Amino acid sequence: MTKVLYVSANPKPTELSYSKQVAETFVSTLQAENATIEVEAIELYDVDVQEIDGDVLSAWGKFASGEALTDVEAKKVGTMSGMLEKFMQADLYVFATPMWNFFFPARMKMFLDSVLMAGKTFRYTEQGPVGLLENKQAVHIQGTGGIYTGTDLNFADAYLRQALAFVGVSEVTTVAVEGVSQYPDKVEEIVADAKAKAEALAKEVAGAVTV
Repeated sequence: MTKVLYVSANPKPTELSYSKQVAETFVSTLQAENATIEVEAIELYDVDVQEIDGDVLSAWGKFASGEALTDVEAKKVGTMSGMLEKFMQADLYVFATPMWNFFFPARMKMFLDSVLMAGKTFRYTEQGPVGLLENKQAVHIQGTGGIYTGTDLNFADAYLRQALAFVGVSEVTTVAVEGVSQYPDKVEEIVADAKAKAEALAKEVAGAVTV
């Protein structure tokens, strides 16, 4: 069975989010094409996502010394560990994000801070850090108001690719839903084109899954 972790980061409902609409086309096509695929969906605005704060840093220091954690520290690192476990168990990641001021929402960064964990998803060696995740791939479905593909301003997609590569996930495909604000008269065409690309990609991915 292939496990898919579908992570979206947008407080808007699906009917108002182009990236979510395209992502759901991808996910539904995956499941329609291959019944062995299991999907877990997380909307980061509907769950607790823990940032790295003073309590988390204190807890990490206590792990090294063996000191007991406070209740607050234990709760916060427990939230991060829950996200980490879901991430490690998945075979395919689907990320749906809008671009806000050249980056994705802060909650996506907080999620990534929970899953880039030394000793779990990467380790340090004398030659440098090495990713520990193998045979996994990712799809990033990104909604943007302007056209940012091929520019130096799409920090979000570049950062996500780098973060995933750091833990060993180098096969990342981006489906852009771009220009919806720049070309308001072409929104339907832009979204339809992105959905078609997502559907084709999902069929390709589903066909490569081995039972």
